[in-house]
Amino acid sequence: MSSIKMVIRESLENLSVTNLAKFRAALVDRRVAPRVALSKVEGKDYLDITNVLVSTFTEDGAPAVTAELLKSIKCNDEAKELDDEIAKLKSSAGKTVAASAAAATAAGSAGAAGGTAHSEEEHFVDKHKLELIERVCNIKSILDVLQKEKVIQSEIYEEIYHTQPNQEKMRKIYRLALKSGKTAKDIFYECLKKYEPRLVADLERSE
Repeated sequence: MSSIKMVIRESLENLSVTNLAKFRAALVDRRVAPRVALSKVEGKDYLDITNVLVSTFTEDGAPAVTAELLKSIKCNDEAKELDDEIAKLKSSAGKTVAASAAAATAAGSAGAAGGTAHSEEEHFVDKHKLELIERVCNIKSILDVLQKEKVIQSEIYEEIYHTQPNQEKMRKIYRLALKSGKTAKDIFYECLKKYEPRLVADLERSE
């Protein structure tokens, strides 16, 4: 399952080498306590920087600091996406607690809504974004369908197809194809059911 640390890690992983260096410098230059020493992040990658953020500011405070620093280096889209993912994560956690307090009602609702591509609040492909990025393998077949259904154009198809590794292909699918809305996500979900049935079944069982 997703965690705050995983969301921060993914946000930093998506930064270019140049922007990650800027982020590292902004973190060291931050004047508000607690401060981060240069020795802790100098030459470090996104994994190490994520660990420093969480250990220094805690899981509760690290997302706000990360978003603040992203905005300071003009990565406003990345900051917004981070804020959105954290909000979804906290909302999901709150719903889990509420569901435990009303298990019978939740079970009835789940039965009535069974088999749908997504919950009312959050689409399947958004809810399981991190897991899908890590685990989807049959990306070429999915790209072929996305192009056929006009979700992506030829130039976007070529850009994603020639990207390596698979995890980065998936990140580009999210950034370049699925931002257009629910229809694109529904088509993508149907592709996943066809080409990654075991993965979809595994994720649906985890809900």
